[in-house]
Amino acid sequence: MNLKLIFLLITIFPLFINAQNMAEQDILINCDPVTGLCETPDYTGEKTATAPFDGETEIIYVGDPMCSWCWGISPQLNALERYGKSVGVPFRLVMGGLRPGGGEAWNEEFKNFLKHHWEEVNKKSGQPFSMDLFDREHFNYDTEPSCRAVVTVRKLSPDKTLPFYELVQHHFYVKNNDPNQVEFYQPICEKLNIDFKDFKEFFSSPEAIELTKKDFAINREWGIRGFPSVLVRKGTELHLIASGFASFVELKKRVEEVR
Repeated sequence: MNLKLIFLLITIFPLFINAQNMAEQDILINCDPVTGLCETPDYTGEKTATAPFDGETEIIYVGDPMCSWCWGISPQLNALERYGKSVGVPFRLVMGGLRPGGGEAWNEEFKNFLKHHWEEVNKKSGQPFSMDLFDREHFNYDTEPSCRAVVTVRKLSPDKTLPFYELVQHHFYVKNNDPNQVEFYQPICEKLNIDFKDFKEFFSSPEAIELTKKDFAINREWGIRGFPSVLVRKGTELHLIASGFASFVELKKRVEEVR
């Protein structure tokens, strides 16, 4: 199916939602400032008997576990996924492929580039970062394995895809563990009750590699050039509702405008 990408005029606002604003929203964003992970409170908004969306509507999030702004927007996407679930709109996660293969020289210039971005994301989003990674003598910033890990879980346990994605982000940005090592994913699988043997087997398979490449290819066919990007598909049309950081309040508003 050829999908037509419609770019909406959007304005991206920094995240500074105070307690008063939060009280006015249907979905609460409740994240631990130390771990950067979100709890999943019950949906407190008004329940509807029938979802106000047709069956051909879905929210699509294009992101990469090793994209710092994808970590910054994580609480907002967590809330958007729960909102979609409450109104019967599926939420699909497509891997972006920020730096598949890596290869950048791990030198002071590249470290300072990353550190600057991490500090900016922390300042604007409040998401926690550890800077211990930059003490490593060697590191390959290859984002393909972490994307493939998410694709693996999407295949094995689809309902755990977003929690797995968020935990990969946490283990990288807060714990500074190396997603290029398959053992990186073992505690995450254990936390989510995903059989690590099954995970490891599929993660290493040619099928997982090909499925990951397809994710990279399809989002580029859609015209996506930066992450995070959020789209709404309605029938055969794709509406880009955010490219870069956006708050849950803005994302929800744009979803409702498209429906």
